Amino acid sequence: MEQGASRSNRSLANRARARLLQMHYEARVGHIGGNLSSLDAMLHLQGQVMTPDDLFVLSKGHSAGALYVSLWATGQLQEEALRTFHQDGTTLAGHTVAGWHERIVFATGSLGHGMGLAAGAALGKRLRGDPGTVYCLLSDGECEEGSTWEALMFAHHQRLANLVVLVDANGLQGFGSTAEVASLEPLIPKFRGFGLHVVEIDGHADGNLDAALTSRRGEPLIVVMRTVKGKGVSFMEGKMEWHYLPLTEAQYNQALWELEA
Repeated sequence: MEQGASRSNRSLANRARARLLQMHYEARVGHIGGNLSSLDAMLHLQGQVMTPDDLFVLSKGHSAGALYVSLWATGQLQEEALRTFHQDGTTLAGHTVAGWHERIVFATGSLGHGMGLAAGAALGKRLRGDPGTVYCLLSDGECEEGSTWEALMFAHHQRLANLVVLVDANGLQGFGSTAEVASLEPLIPKFRGFGLHVVEIDGHADGNLDAALTSRRGEPLIVVMRTVKGKGVSFMEGKMEWHYLPLTEAQYNQALWELEA
């Protein structure tokens, strides 16, 4: 049964990857690598973990495409909407637009804001006595932002047990590797230095996120997901340039062939 479920998850992930590539190719836009590194976690959250009482905060704003595709793959967004991605007048902009979908509660733009929004939303839920968890997706490059650590300090001080922070640690950002630009590694001890409960997982392996979530206790949970930028497409994996580049027709066809194979 577990093996069958694993095959089903991989099939869904490949279908979602193919649709994401199509969406970005047709719109002639980049930011594909970081979308592919975070897609597995977003698919699992939207399809297997989140309830109607939960909130999702996409702090890693460049991965808007992965959010749209995960909503589509889990039946929460229609195919017709995906065809408007990055078009004039669309609600599916390159960075999320707040409020038009129940799963998109905040807009994104400059990175480093989402952690504060998530912490505030979690505190608001607690003050109102509302059920549910706030899930926030950060990038590892975004952890260079001082505002992220201010919000984490606040979350720990308030002991926000209804807050789960996922860090897409793919090791690359806009101008190079995170080690080259402003290294925060080792990242785990820095989170723990703020008194935070941290779990480190393979961000692409089936079941790892579920196992991490079972470790929750009466405080915020930080899940550092070790991922691969461009996951699933051989010529993109681990390559910084896929933070920016759009796909050529030949590259698009090769990527689809790899996913189908």
